[in-house]
Amino acid sequence: MANQASSSSTALEVLIEDEEFLYGAESGWVEARTSCDHLASLSSDLVHIPTPETPCNRCHNPSENWLCLCCKEVLCSRFVNKHMLEHYQKVNHCLALSYSDLSIWCFSCDAYLDAQAILQLHPVYETAYILKFGQAPPFPTTDNQAEASTSGN
Repeated sequence: MANQASSSSTALEVLIEDEEFLYGAESGWVEARTSCDHLASLSSDLVHIPTPETPCNRCHNPSENWLCLCCKEVLCSRFVNKHMLEHYQKVNHCLALSYSDLSIWCFSCDAYLDAQAILQLHPVYETAYILKFGQAPPFPTTDNQAEASTSGN
């Protein structure tokens, strides 16, 4: 029994010493980007978007759907029938919002984008959040925003 406890604690010590395991790729956690060179391809009207319940325009799948932020087409994820991925490959529309968790993905950057940090994404994120949850999202406020709201500007 003492031998088992010794080997278990040794394995735990190895994991704790491996910071990459705890804080990086091994954990499956990724940090969203706070900038993207492809934001110019965003639709000019992202306040008027289909609801989160909209099925895939191609296969009519009711869940795991994404909103193309370039043309506002709703298509299913790579875990269903890959219609959003095919859309990107065919027409190069690289920005999409997941209706499942409201994350935003750039296919060209191969990365998630931080919708709260990137001002150009605020309108679509806020609209999708309201459509999904019935209230405005809790955007973090900066000192300048807090000062403006308290001064009445």
